[in-house]
Amino acid sequence: MPVAAEMHVADQGDTATMPDTLSSAAAHLNAVDATPTSEAPAELIADKGYQSRDALKALDGGPWKSPISEPHHDEFLRWHGDDAARRAVYNNRTRLLSGVARQAFKLRAELVERGFALSLDRGGMRRVWLRGRQNVQKRYLIHVAGYNLGLIMRLLTGAGTPREFPVRASAWLFAIAAPDGGLIVVMFVATGDQPAAFAVKSTPDPFG
Repeated sequence: MPVAAEMHVADQGDTATMPDTLSSAAAHLNAVDATPTSEAPAELIADKGYQSRDALKALDGGPWKSPISEPHHDEFLRWHGDDAARRAVYNNRTRLLSGVARQAFKLRAELVERGFALSLDRGGMRRVWLRGRQNVQKRYLIHVAGYNLGLIMRLLTGAGTPREFPVRASAWLFAIAAPDGGLIVVMFVATGDQPAAFAVKSTPDPFG
């Protein structure tokens, strides 16, 4: 589920915009008492466009623990005495080779990239016709909020959209005679894999 929906100007690269996005994500996680810390860092999985020596140095030892994919280098890396950059790069490379990182990148492709495809391609957010960056940011934020609500609906009811909900929902109504002459009315409702039952007992003379 996306926890930050930020938009940045096009002349800034991914490595320049990543700190602002992480700050926004940390603020939203703090609202639900899930703020990453240096003692309990959160996994930061990103493609090679986000990797730079300065970015890895800023992340090393902080609340966000990479791995970030490393671009291919044809030549030997030269550090020019920057031991902090060398340590951060090699620590990131070690984490990239772990089984945890491989599983995390699989989940990224399955969950994150799918979310981008639904929001940007099928959701039509690749291009917007609005005046002003602030209005575009609002439109994108509302769109992502709707996507998150769909995930919550699917988790709770098995249906991700209001149109899908009545298709998946079903209900049954039963009336059972009680020993004292009254009626026990039972309604059974199922939405996806979440069943629920409601029972109401009437008086011995329900129509009196």
